[in-house]
Amino acid sequence: MARTKNNNSNGKTINSQAAMDKAVKSICDILRRDKAKGARLYVPELTWMFFLRYLDIIEQKEEEKSKALTTPFQSTLAEPYRWRDWAAPFEQKISYDETVSKKLHGWKRRELSEKAMGSYLSFVNDELFPFMKKLGETPGASNKQKVISEIFRNKEKTILASETNLLNALDKIHTLTEAIISEQHMFPISQAFEGLLPMLGEKKNDGGQFFTPREIIRVIINTVRPEVGKTVYDPCCGTGGFLIEAYKHIMNQKPAPTQIAALKTETLWGREDAGEAIPVCLANMALHDIDLPRIWHGNTLTGAVTYGDLFSGAPSQFDYVFTNPPFGSKEGKDARAQFAYKSGKAQILFLQHIIDSLADDGTCGMVIDEGVMFHTKTSAYKQTKRKLLDECELWCVISLPQGVFVNAGAGVKTDLLFFTKGKQTERVWYYDMTLTADFKPRKVNKGNPLTFNDFKDFFERLALNPDDPKRISEWSWYVSIDEIKNKHYDLKATNENAPDTSDKRTTSELIAIIEDAQKQIAEGLRNLKA
Repeated sequence: MARTKNNNSNGKTINSQAAMDKAVKSICDILRRDKAKGARLYVPELTWMFFLRYLDIIEQKEEEKSKALTTPFQSTLAEPYRWRDWAAPFEQKISYDETVSKKLHGWKRRELSEKAMGSYLSFVNDELFPFMKKLGETPGASNKQKVISEIFRNKEKTILASETNLLNALDKIHTLTEAIISEQHMFPISQAFEGLLPMLGEKKNDGGQFFTPREIIRVIINTVRPEVGKTVYDPCCGTGGFLIEAYKHIMNQKPAPTQIAALKTETLWGREDAGEAIPVCLANMALHDIDLPRIWHGNTLTGAVTYGDLFSGAPSQFDYVFTNPPFGSKEGKDARAQFAYKSGKAQILFLQHIIDSLADDGTCGMVIDEGVMFHTKTSAYKQTKRKLLDECELWCVISLPQGVFVNAGAGVKTDLLFFTKGKQTERVWYYDMTLTADFKPRKVNKGNPLTFNDFKDFFERLALNPDDPKRISEWSWYVSIDEIKNKHYDLKATNENAPDTSDKRTTSELIAIIEDAQKQIAEGLRNLKA
C-alpha cells in the first residue's frame, strides 16, 4: 500500500486569499490526478475534508480548555472518527494526555497502513461516511451531531479511487491550521471556496448565487445592526455568509445565556436551492458553534422542497432579511404562479418574496442587480417596485461600482437596498460608492476589491439625523417619492451632486497644447545636438 510521509509539517501560514486559493488549487490538482474533474465534484469533496479538519481543531482547543478548568468534555465524534485519529499523520514523539484514550495522533491511520492495500479507502467509504450519516439518529444525539448527519447525507464515497491521492489531499488539508483565518473572512471554508465557487456551472453570472463578498456582507449587517431576540432570514443563503455575520454581530452585543441558546437554535433561518452550497452552509454554521442551523433545501420561489426538516417551526415572517438573490436567474410557471406580479426573472420574484416575508417593522438589507432598479418597461418590474415603496420605507440605496462581484464570477453592476416594512416611502437617501474621494471613478477588480473601510464616509453620514444637512454631499442625496413616480418607478442612482471633473478644453485648445509641446521637444533636441 503506497503511503505518504509520516511527518506532520505545519506548512506555510496562509494569511491571504491568494495564498488560500493556491493551497486549494494544489488540493484540486491532486483530485484531478485521480480523474476527478470539475468544481461540482471538488466542492463537496473539499467540504467534508475541511469540515472534519476544522471541527477537530476547534474541539481540541475546547478539550484543552476543559482540562485546564477541570470540567467534563464530550467530543462530538467518537474514536476513531475524529480527524486526529484517522487523517492526521502519525505522531510518534508526541503524547496527548488530554485525549480520552491517550492515543497518539494518527493512530488509526497507522493501523490501517499496516493492513492490505485498499484498507484505508474501505475505512473512509464503508465506516467513516456511514458513521457520519447515522450520527444524528443515535439516542440522545446533539443538535450538532444531527447537523453533521445532514452535511454527509448525500455523501456515499470519496471521489478519489487512489489511496495515495487521498492521503496526499488529507496531508495538504492537515497543514492548514486555524492560523490561516483572515480577518476579512468569516470562516476558512468560505475563504477556501472564494476562488473555487465561481467555477460552478457554465454561466459566469451564476457565481453570485453562491458567494457574496464578505466586505459587502459586513456593510449590510452593520448598516441594519440586527438586535438580540429577533429572527433573521436569508431566502437564498448560499454558503451562509449573511447568517453567520448576523450571528457574530448579535453575539458581540453580549446576550444573556438564555438568549444565546435561542440565537443558536431558533434565530437564523435560510433557504437554498443549490445542492453544492447546502453542505458548505451547514458546515460553516456548525463550526461557528451555531447548534441548529435552520436551513431548508429547495426552490424558495416554488416552495418545492428537497429537505426541510431543519426548517421545521419557522415563523411565517421574520424581523430581518439579509440576502443576495442570484443574478440573471430565470424561473418557470411554477414560480410565477406564487406571486401577484408574474415574471420569469428570479430577482423580481425574490423581491416580492422578501417583502412578504418581512414582519411589520422588519428590515431588509439586500444586494440587487441595478437593471432591476432602472427597468420600467415591464409591468412586473414596475408593479414590484411600487409594492416596495407602498408597503415599505426604502430608506437607503447604495450604488456600488462595477466589479464588486467579479470574484464571484459576475460582472454585473449592483446596488444595496435597505427598507423597513410597515410605512410608505416618502423619500430615498442615495449614496454613491462609484466615486472616490477625489471624484474619480472607483476601480474595483480582483486585485483591488471594495473594502469595509471604503464605506467610512457612508457610515458617518448614516449616523446623522436624516434631516441633518450634512446627510447631503457630493456622494449623497435625497430623491422624493414624487420624483420616483414621475420617472415611472425608476430607482437608479443618478448623482447630480458630484462636481464635474471632465476636461472642458475645446479641440482647438488641446491642439494648441500639443503643438506647443512638440515645439518644446524640438527645441530640446536641437540643444542636445548643438
